[in-house]
Amino acid sequence: MPTAPMEPKRGMAIPGYLERLRGSLPHPVIQGMKAPIRRYGAATASSRPLPDYLIVGTKKGGTTSLINWLVAHPHVCRMFPPPQRLKSAHYFDINYARGLSWYRSHFPSETVRNRLERSGGHPVVVGEASPYYMFHPAVPYRVAETLPDVKIIVLLRDPVSRAYSNYWDRRATQTEDIQTFEAAIDAEAERLATVDEYRLLHDPSYYSFDHDNHSYLARGRYLEHLQPWIDMFRPEQLLILRAEAMFTEPERVFTRVQSFLDIPVVGTIPLSKFNERSRPPMAAETRARLADYYRPHNAALYKALGEDFGWEAKYPS
Repeated sequence: MPTAPMEPKRGMAIPGYLERLRGSLPHPVIQGMKAPIRRYGAATASSRPLPDYLIVGTKKGGTTSLINWLVAHPHVCRMFPPPQRLKSAHYFDINYARGLSWYRSHFPSETVRNRLERSGGHPVVVGEASPYYMFHPAVPYRVAETLPDVKIIVLLRDPVSRAYSNYWDRRATQTEDIQTFEAAIDAEAERLATVDEYRLLHDPSYYSFDHDNHSYLARGRYLEHLQPWIDMFRPEQLLILRAEAMFTEPERVFTRVQSFLDIPVVGTIPLSKFNERSRPPMAAETRARLADYYRPHNAALYKALGEDFGWEAKYPS
């Protein structure tokens, strides 16, 4: 069975022939092609079915790994165009004002899907992954209106390690200038106080950089972000997974995902780890502080889901 290699990969992987195609083109040419391709996709939007599944969270919970595993499956399509390293259109969180034709432009045409179905002998599916979808408060309502029958996959990671990983990821991508994790979580309440919650819910053109990038503690209060999804979608549309199991039991978890999406179970896909970054160890007192902070939130989550994820065993009170 495939196992995850020690060295993690970054971003969205593409097949070798597409990698060679990208490598043969100068960077300015690649950048210059993006707008015309998107205009073409929007012009042909009526022939482009909307996605079958969404991976909605959580940040630093394995969403990039899972979407990479899926697009390596013979019955899962890549977003359009395939040579672009697209994980998400970020339509429901950041680009909602661009409209539905723009969103459809990111997915393969009915003709492409039919051709792949004929060649593979089974219907194909397509989707996207944005961990901001679970945290942005307007997204479940927008998704329910646009994709009422979509399948939704949620990955939940121990919120203590998730928050710490999130901070170091923001540091690596230069979207965080506070020098320590402890100072960043101390500053979080003040930063988020600048967010206009009404506009976040009701104004598609509104974007808050702090809400997107500096919500380390808030993103780990999972139940408050999950509850609208639970309320608005049928139970059979939701697959909620413990992220840690993806990397301790990848074959078992990926089998569950494939069965959930009604695609044949394929056991030959390399289940590599993506986007994991090295970081210094967390201070023991910081770990204890976060464990205490999340203990009641985790208890509420376990009760609502009817499942104990066992995170508290790592941080005894």
